[in-house]
Amino acid sequence: MNKKEMESELGFLVSVLIICADITATVLGIEAEIAQSKQPHHAHQQHSRHTRCGRKPSSGAFAEGVAAMVLLSIVHVTANVLGGCTYIRSKQDFTRATANKILAVALLVLSWMFFAVSYSTLMLATLANSRSNRFCSLPHRWFFLVGGIFCFGHGLVTSGYYVSAIAAKKEDRENVQPANTSRA
Repeated sequence: MNKKEMESELGFLVSVLIICADITATVLGIEAEIAQSKQPHHAHQQHSRHTRCGRKPSSGAFAEGVAAMVLLSIVHVTANVLGGCTYIRSKQDFTRATANKILAVALLVLSWMFFAVSYSTLMLATLANSRSNRFCSLPHRWFFLVGGIFCFGHGLVTSGYYVSAIAAKKEDRENVQPANTSRA
């Protein structure tokens, strides 16, 4: 197996792992929403430390929310480190950029948007299910579900970013090598 075939297979493997990890985060978010909705509400006459909230937080939803956020963060950092920072600095860079580089930059921006939405909604829902009364006023309805759905979108966009960034790097290497050999 030559170097190009190994790079191609490694790129495919990383892309599949990104999607699978984000699908797992999606499932965790949906399961957390289900666990949260199964949690009974307190009656007004009951005396417990959660009566101000009107509901009892779900430890299962909390744990699944934390796991989804950790998995989402690992995937995002891994894809950004392995894909590298693809950027276009000027209008001249933009006119000279290949389609893969433009796509990589656009998907990188989208990836950060999906990450911000999914992480923040998962964080709000997770904090609403913490044992602390400080967070009982946070909105919690449907946030695990929304965060989970955005995790899935994040997986698709981030996988596309990784593939296009690797392709752009490969094109940049191929464009630089002929220029160096022509000078010699």
